[in-house]
Amino acid sequence: MPEPAIDWARPWNASTRRWGATAEAAWHAGAPVADALSALGVAPVRFVAQHELPDGVAYERFIFEQRAVPTRDNLHDFFNGLIWCAFPRAKLRLNALQHAEIARDGVRATRGPVRDAVTVLDENGALLAAPEALWQALRERRWAELFGPLRSLWAEARLWVFGHAALEQLATPYKSITAHVLQAPAAIATIEDADAWLAGWLSAERLVPKPFAPLPLLGVPGWWEANEEAGFYEDATVFRPLRR
Repeated sequence: MPEPAIDWARPWNASTRRWGATAEAAWHAGAPVADALSALGVAPVRFVAQHELPDGVAYERFIFEQRAVPTRDNLHDFFNGLIWCAFPRAKLRLNALQHAEIARDGVRATRGPVRDAVTVLDENGALLAAPEALWQALRERRWAELFGPLRSLWAEARLWVFGHAALEQLATPYKSITAHVLQAPAAIATIEDADAWLAGWLSAERLVPKPFAPLPLLGVPGWWEANEEAGFYEDATVFRPLRR
């Protein structure tokens, strides 16, 4: 059965809302998720039923060779498909990196550093184009400053949720949902430019060090009503201090 309705007005759905409501309506009307996504005609891949992935064939290899994404009828794969629409170049580049690792090493019990970093970005990543002062505070997890004295600078920032697992979690929001954020150039203003930048930036060498900063998404000003309340950021189980 289709998942509960998604609130497309929420800021975290900005990346996908232009197609999301249409695809969701088709899904709720009875179409398989793969068909609902393919009907959009936007992604650089087709979406096919999960059973079309042959036994013993790696998921990423199948996508690379067939330009088709095996898709289940669930919210996780639904958002994955929408990210293929929103970030087509970056998703193709991530798939190429995964395929290269699998072609060289096969599918191992553990993913290895490159595939592990790709998975972190693909599942829970986000891009943040923001003033450097925000970035310095975020890297050092100076939460009180990031969301206090520097709060007005968030009006100059642009944040795109890339990870489809993060979007799945945000469908039923809770305070501790945390993204692994990459620093995008502050001048980037559109999702198309963000996609082009990310696709060009991605490489095994850049990803292996996991250059991400953790960001509890519901702490972002304007993203969740409760973060206007005194004490919201004092929860150290969510806004954790930097380990020295």
